[in-house]
Amino acid sequence: MTQTQPIRILLADDHPPLRKGLALILNSEDDMTIVAEAGNGREAVALFRQYQPDVALLDLRMPELSGVEAITAIRAEFPDARLIVL
Repeated sequence: MTQTQPIRILLADDHPPLRKGLALILNSEDDMTIVAEAGNGREAVALFRQYQPDVALLDLRMPELSGVEAITAIRAEFPDARLIVL
């Protein structure tokens, strides 16, 4: 049996309780791991660039850069990025 790598996830939401709750749920799955958490859109773009996760979960309403602006910035640099809107 081959060991597969867990799905690497970036969480971006400006509400810490929601972010921490999602991280707790997702990290409890054997095949998923949170590699980074962002509290605003600008941070999400920087962390995506740094960690290049398999998937990013992004809130649409965030300070500094909205989710839409963050998605646009990530897609400009990483056209094949897998992004999910919360």
